Amino acid sequence: FVFERDRIAALFPGSPQEQANASTSDEDGAEDQDPGPMRVVVQRSTARQVDSAVTLRGRTEANRFVELRAETSGLVISEPVRNGSLVDRGDVLCRLDPAAREAALQEARARLVEAKARVPEAEARLEEARAQREEAEINFNAAENLAGEGFSSRSRVAATRAAMRSAEAAVQSAKSGLETARAGIEGARAAVANAEKEIERLSITAPFAGVLETDTAEIGSFLQPGALCATVLQLDPVTLVGFVSELQVSRVKKGASATARTASGQQVSGEVTFLSRAADQTTRTFKVEIRVPNPDLALRDGETVEIKVDAAGKAAHLLPQSALTLDDSGTLGLRLVDDAQRVTFVPVTLMRDTPNGVWLTGLPEDADVIVIGQEYVTEGVRVRPVFQELGQ
Repeated sequence: FVFERDRIAALFPGSPQEQANASTSDEDGAEDQDPGPMRVVVQRSTARQVDSAVTLRGRTEANRFVELRAETSGLVISEPVRNGSLVDRGDVLCRLDPAAREAALQEARARLVEAKARVPEAEARLEEARAQREEAEINFNAAENLAGEGFSSRSRVAATRAAMRSAEAAVQSAKSGLETARAGIEGARAAVANAEKEIERLSITAPFAGVLETDTAEIGSFLQPGALCATVLQLDPVTLVGFVSELQVSRVKKGASATARTASGQQVSGEVTFLSRAADQTTRTFKVEIRVPNPDLALRDGETVEIKVDAAGKAAHLLPQSALTLDDSGTLGLRLVDDAQRVTFVPVTLMRDTPNGVWLTGLPEDADVIVIGQEYVTEGVRVRPVFQELGQ
C-alpha cells in the first residue's frame, strides 16, 4: 500500500489525488481568464457645514491694575485695609498727617486777600496820574499858545513841557503798580491752589471699584513720595489674553464671540475686544483680548485658559482617518471613485480631529471615497466599488 499508493488511489473515485488534480486543473484555467477590476470599499460622503473655531491658549488678566503711591511725604494716620477687601471708587485707602499744611493754606489765603486789596489802590493811583497828565497837557498847550503870541516866555513853555513829561511818567508808574498788584493776586491764587492740592494729596483714594491685592500701608509708617500705599485690581470684567498664529489671524475678527475653559474647569464666554496689528518679534503671533463678565469675581488674575474664538464655518466631510493616503509627491489626500468607476486623487486639508473621524476640506460637495483598498490602486485605474454605509 505504501509503495503502490498512486495505483491504489486511482481505484477509488473522488480520492484526494483526483481532487488535487482537479484543483490544479481549475487553477490553470483561472489563470487563462481575466481577473477583472479590483474591488474596493467606498463610502459615499456629503459635505456638511462645520463651525471652525480658532483655539488659543492664554491666561486671565485683570481689566485694570494700579499701584497707588504717595505724592507727598507724611505719617500714615488711617487704619490699614486688609487685602481681599472690596473697595469703591473714591474710598480712602491711606490718609497722611497734614502737619503744618493747614496753616500754610490759611497763610496763602490771607496773602490772596491782601493782594486783592492792593488792586483798588493801584487803580486809584493810575486815575490820579492820568488826571495830572491831562492837567499838564492843558498847561503846556496854553503856555505854547501864549508864547506864540508873545504873552509868555519860552522858559514857561519848557517848565510846562517838563511837567507834562513827569505826569506821563507817573501814569506809566501807576500802570506798572496796577500790573504788579494783579500779578500778586495770581501768585497768591497759585499759592492757595498749591496748598489745597498738597492737602488733597494727603488722602490716597481708590481710582475705581475693585479688590485690594495687598494690605494698605500700616498706621504710623512714614511714606515718602513714590512709596506704595496699596495695589488695586479690577476683575469685573476680566480680560482673557491669548496669542493666535499668523496662519489663523485672518479668521479672528473683533467683536466675535468666544468661549473659554479655565484650568479648574470653569466655562466662561465673552467677546473679542482687541486684535493686535503687530506680531510679537519672537513668536510671530498676534495678541488677542477677550472681555468676559465676572460679577462674582470667580475668575482670578493669571489663570490658564483654553480659548475658542468663533470663526466662519466651512463645508467639510467627516471620514475615517484610515482613509487618508499620500500620492507620489507626498501630498496628503484621498482616493475617490468617479462616475466612470476610475480612481482619482484629491488633496485635502485636515480641519479637526474627533473620536468619530476627521473633518476634511478640499473635497467636492458629494464624493465617493475609497476607505478600504486605497493603498492598492493608483490614479486612473478602473475599480469595482462596494459601497459602505456610514454606520458600518
